[in-house]
Amino acid sequence: MNIILMGPPGAGKGTQADLIKANYPIPHISTGDMFRDAVSNGTEMGMEAKKYMDSGRLVPDEVTIGIVQDRLNAQDCNQGFLLDGFPRTVKQAEALDQVLAQLGKRVEAAINIDVPEDILVERMTGRISCKDCKTVYHLKFNAPAKEGVCDKCGGELVQRSDDQGETVKKRLEVYAEQTNPLIEYYQKQGNFYGIDGNRSSQEVFKDIEKVMGSL
Repeated sequence: MNIILMGPPGAGKGTQADLIKANYPIPHISTGDMFRDAVSNGTEMGMEAKKYMDSGRLVPDEVTIGIVQDRLNAQDCNQGFLLDGFPRTVKQAEALDQVLAQLGKRVEAAINIDVPEDILVERMTGRISCKDCKTVYHLKFNAPAKEGVCDKCGGELVQRSDDQGETVKKRLEVYAEQTNPLIEYYQKQGNFYGIDGNRSSQEVFKDIEKVMGSL
């Protein structure tokens, strides 16, 4: 099963990726992991990406695609893969299709976890995490026993700067601008699946299982 997992910040994509990984024999591949592995392994594309990363510049699409191709060619992807965080644009999606065609593969399902914007804002602006052990809490849905103190280690709880009001809204705007054309791209291919993410994680996962069972 060759799966792409999509969804805005705060949609619960990480939780669903963990559930998929635990229940299906396919590797969960995130963009960040791919870059780190390519750099640490000293691959040609990894070294090229490092030049951009070290200077604070965005890694160009052609280098990113090369890293993706190397990763998807690895033996653990023989039974399929779960791509998380890539592609982000139609140009990247087209390049991914070309790479997969060379490998005799295709994207079988682009699964998008959809959550209303007001719910996303509520989820993200209420998130706090421990400075020490990184445990994540939510002021409304999963509050710590003592305000500002981590239940697990007693560390200080803080809010990430990118989970604050205006920053959250800007992140969601940028995501929508990038991703709406991508949704249309996969809808035209007939392999797009929209999942209602405004439910419990287990309910969302049941719908994802139905999609994966149909492939």
